[in-house]
Amino acid sequence: MVCFDYSRRSDRWVLDGGAVSLRSPLGRVLGLGSAKDGTGHFWAQRVSGVALVFLGLWFAGSLSSLQLHDHAVVMAFIASPLNNVLLALLCLTAAYHSYLGVQVVIEDYVHAAGLKIVSLVVSRFVHVLVVAIAIYAILRIGLSA
Repeated sequence: MVCFDYSRRSDRWVLDGGAVSLRSPLGRVLGLGSAKDGTGHFWAQRVSGVALVFLGLWFAGSLSSLQLHDHAVVMAFIASPLNNVLLALLCLTAAYHSYLGVQVVIEDYVHAAGLKIVSLVVSRFVHVLVVAIAIYAILRIGLSA
């Protein structure tokens, strides 16, 4: 009869006085465990998503109250300090959230190691470039008013 002692010692369970490992055979050989990176990525995506909900509602509500066919009204809206900051936050948050999503897609569906690294680097540069252009445009309008 097998007797289980459910006392926990590091990463091993004790079975009849002998230790039984819960690690996979490859994990025991390599000595590697979890990368411990998925939780941070998960929370970053969720928090940026919640921020986008609030910023998106603000943006949609603001646009619905504007006369969008009048260029001067739109420029005055963007030039307002509060709107300027919120628009910059919207652009930053949208780019960050987009980057996190694209990163997951690349990591899941690009299998060639070299192509995966190149794709991740290009994705990061494109997202940074887009956000830099957006922030520059917002600040230029805000500071010129």
